[in-house]
Amino acid sequence: MLHFDDIVFGPIFSRRLGSSLGVNILPSKGKLCNFDCVYCECGWNKDGIAERKFPTLAEVEEALEIKMAEAVEEGVSIDSITFSGNGEPTMNPEFPQIIDATLRIRDKYYPEAKVSVLSNAFLVGREAVTEALKKVDNPILKIDASSDELVMKINKPCGPYHLSKVIDSLRRFDGNFVLQTMFLKSPEFDTAEPQALAAWHDIVRELRPRQVMVYTIDRETPDKSLAKYTVEEMTHFVKPLIDEGFDVQIRG
Repeated sequence: MLHFDDIVFGPIFSRRLGSSLGVNILPSKGKLCNFDCVYCECGWNKDGIAERKFPTLAEVEEALEIKMAEAVEEGVSIDSITFSGNGEPTMNPEFPQIIDATLRIRDKYYPEAKVSVLSNAFLVGREAVTEALKKVDNPILKIDASSDELVMKINKPCGPYHLSKVIDSLRRFDGNFVLQTMFLKSPEFDTAEPQALAAWHDIVRELRPRQVMVYTIDRETPDKSLAKYTVEEMTHFVKPLIDEGFDVQIRG
């Protein structure tokens, strides 16, 4: 399974974001997430238990300064500075301050680069987290399932989670975010089952994100029973939204 030992790594090519400089503000050993998704490239939470020391604000600032100065000197292209790493980045207690520091350092070295955060949206109910996410260029926020029942099967949240509360919190973005959804199926569920798909369409219509990213399995998954969808199938799933004018990006 995929893990990141460094605070700043890459840049690597991202099928969604181009030349992406990764930032991991989670413990370097193991995995730490408030979801335990069946498809997570970092594996199951129980198999990733290790240290629980978050990188500090000072450590992240230093790592970014060093890496971005080197990249400028070497003429390396950076399209996105992307927070992802070994789990859920908004769990770092200094997440808001880290975002402010990243924007400052980005402006110094790569002012044209976008700052992106890949988040499962579990903590968007926290004011400080939401305000920090609003500052970045690409808050990429996840809703994989259109009901609490499906969320429990796919994302397996570690703690109380109610999709309706997450949707209420996402309304505060006034559509200025990217909605990310994984389409997949297993013997236990199918995210594209007609009733589930129709409910997901309604969530998109309600939140009106500036862009919708739909994708499917691309790497090894901890649950071996999962099956991916083709680009053609996903295009069919989202066609009603495309016809309504939504910007939908599809990645196989």
